[in-house]
Amino acid sequence: MNIKSDIKDPKYVNRYYVTEVDSFEDSIYCHHAIIGENFITEHVHNKDQFLYTEGGVVFLKTAEKSYFLPARHYIWIPAGIRHSIHPSTPDVVMRNLYFPKYDTDQEFYKKISIYPVDDLLNELIMFTNRWNGNIFPVEEPKYSLAKAFKLLLPEVSRHELPLALPYPNNQKLKDIVTFLESRIEENVSFKTLSQKFNISERTLARLFQKELNMSFIQYYTILRMLTALKLLLDEKLSVNEVALKVGYSSLPTFSNTFNKVIGVRPSEYVKQKQLLI
Repeated sequence: MNIKSDIKDPKYVNRYYVTEVDSFEDSIYCHHAIIGENFITEHVHNKDQFLYTEGGVVFLKTAEKSYFLPARHYIWIPAGIRHSIHPSTPDVVMRNLYFPKYDTDQEFYKKISIYPVDDLLNELIMFTNRWNGNIFPVEEPKYSLAKAFKLLLPEVSRHELPLALPYPNNQKLKDIVTFLESRIEENVSFKTLSQKFNISERTLARLFQKELNMSFIQYYTILRMLTALKLLLDEKLSVNEVALKVGYSSLPTFSNTFNKVIGVRPSEYVKQKQLLI
């Protein structure tokens, strides 16, 4: 699929389009565009945001976490959360829908989360490609269709994915995380980490839980799987090569872990990505 030809009247993102999102309180704002830049600077808006991307990996950063948005997934960003967008390439396509708050909104809409996109939702996303700019309540049936898109999300988004890693504030933990990232090909044990940084295993375990609200093994597993996702998307490597590059000598163990975290086996993910670029 040619990404650019799939967008009606393709244009690069106007870096100031985000200021238009809140121009009208009750409108639904739709924006499809090629990013065209290395990043979209930090910003905030008063509407909830649905963001789906094609053609590359996107990192979305908030004050607390870095979120990894791969192909065939979307991220829900509640109103009021400051964030910046960092694509792996300026040719990444963003498909955005910004929604006002409704009295019927569920808890689902109140937290930033990443979900896989099934065939039904993918068809609906492609349908929205015909829209751009503000959609007002008086524009029926367009407005009702756009609103129904939002209302449908909790029903088709059952499997939230932990594709985010929190930022540590503690300097020693920052050093530890940097070390883990630089040695991703090694299977670094908790004991090795404890000895390397001269900190007891008990204290280290408490540090991970206090600073990152997760255990060492949880953090390390997600770090390795996010790295594996990036390698599968950006590099022409086999699944077995990717497994070795993130420290797994056993392909079945890597495949099972990937499936548990991402929701699909790496071999199936590789097949899917060909349909999304």
